[in-house]
Amino acid sequence: MNNRRFLLLFSIVLTLLFSGCDTNIIEDSNHAMPSRNWSYADKVKIVVDITDSSKPYNIYFKLRHTADYRYSNIFVLLNVKGGQKKRSRRYEFKLAQPDGQWNGSGSGNLYTYVFPLLTQFKFPEPGRYELELEQNMRDNPLKEISDVGIKVSQAN
Repeated sequence: MNNRRFLLLFSIVLTLLFSGCDTNIIEDSNHAMPSRNWSYADKVKIVVDITDSSKPYNIYFKLRHTADYRYSNIFVLLNVKGGQKKRSRRYEFKLAQPDGQWNGSGSGNLYTYVFPLLTQFKFPEPGRYELELEQNMRDNPLKEISDVGIKVSQAN
């Protein structure tokens, strides 16, 4: 009887342990900005190897800023380079409500966001792709940006 309880408890713990892992993540990176200043020159880059171009992928922009960030939005450029082709797209993301309340999840003085850039995106062909994010605001450097990242996962 005790062996059954032990096996049941062990299998429940094992199931909970592995259910927290996201096996669809291809790449997930964060880059700390020097002195919390995101300069035009500080482009965040990752390289992904796509073996199956028939599968859709989701690409996300990850951001952390302090409560002292001056704006209620942010503009970024996503550049996707692969083979001989390069495609660029500009995005705007709202970070705060009109009353000044931050939309991100807060922890102390930092606010965290994960924004979708491309969903259900299919790469044109198998190969190596460089994904590059750059800030596209008027200020250079853009102050009070703590971290910027890119996450790529296989879509379900």
